[in-house]
Amino acid sequence: MTHGNWIAVDWGTSHLRAWLVSDEGAVLANADNDQGMSKLTPDMFESTLIDLVGDWLPDTGRVDVIACGMVGSRQGWAEAPYRAVPCAVFDKGEMVTVPCNDPRLSVHIIPGIKQMTPPDVMRSEETQIAGFVANNPKFDGVLCLPGTHTKWVRISAEEVVSFETYMTGEMFGLLSQNSVLRHMIGDGWDQGAFQDAVAEAMSKPEKIAARLFTLRAGGLVADLSPDTARARLSGLLIGCEIASARPYWLGQDVVLIGGGDLCAAYQTALAAQGAMVRLAEGGNTALIGLAAARKKMQEVGA
Repeated sequence: MTHGNWIAVDWGTSHLRAWLVSDEGAVLANADNDQGMSKLTPDMFESTLIDLVGDWLPDTGRVDVIACGMVGSRQGWAEAPYRAVPCAVFDKGEMVTVPCNDPRLSVHIIPGIKQMTPPDVMRSEETQIAGFVANNPKFDGVLCLPGTHTKWVRISAEEVVSFETYMTGEMFGLLSQNSVLRHMIGDGWDQGAFQDAVAEAMSKPEKIAARLFTLRAGGLVADLSPDTARARLSGLLIGCEIASARPYWLGQDVVLIGGGDLCAAYQTALAAQGAMVRLAEGGNTALIGLAAARKKMQEVGA
């Protein structure tokens, strides 16, 4: 048996991640599986969590579990209502405590954030944002969180001022896997083609529908390689997003939160426009945000 002081949980639509964390902030163990919210009904969440972290639970007493993500959605374990912008990156008073059958569990879910005009929502990204701000309390600028639904977020005085969501990643998946383009898209990459497509989309974003079809036609009659087609598809979509999000990044200090090829693509695209952009340093921002949430909960409860 490995016993720590609390458990951090990032529970998304398709994956569940958990960390056993000491009060000093050391990660003592971690575990994950594919038991995301989309596979569960509300009555299954507690048993699913215990299956993953049961060896971390003490024989007696309770362990705090701080959770974020789709676990707090309307279809999740318990709904954690959205907080409205402008709002502090984290407010313990809005956390939802979930009744548990197992007396060893004390589960608290972090709420998402909403914006009424124009309507927008985020759930789990607010915890990554809290993690970044915990490490950069004086940051005043814009955070970009690339992903299936990319978020652009204005931060000032440790508050989320406004944000905007782009379905760019989901559109890439749909077009590359389920549209007429699916036979033309490869697995490789062409950096030059990506950069050219970003510039093309930014100069004439209204032509996006026509430019997308050139990927199919190019593969049929102009020897466009599948790898180049993939890079151009990504560049066209990201270019349109960056053109639309210009008010967020123009003249702002922009930090990308994430990793891998996707963040690198956004950094390349933004840097080509002269944007002041950098990658967030440090480890897992979601875990840091969960730790900040627990600390706030302890402060309020003291």
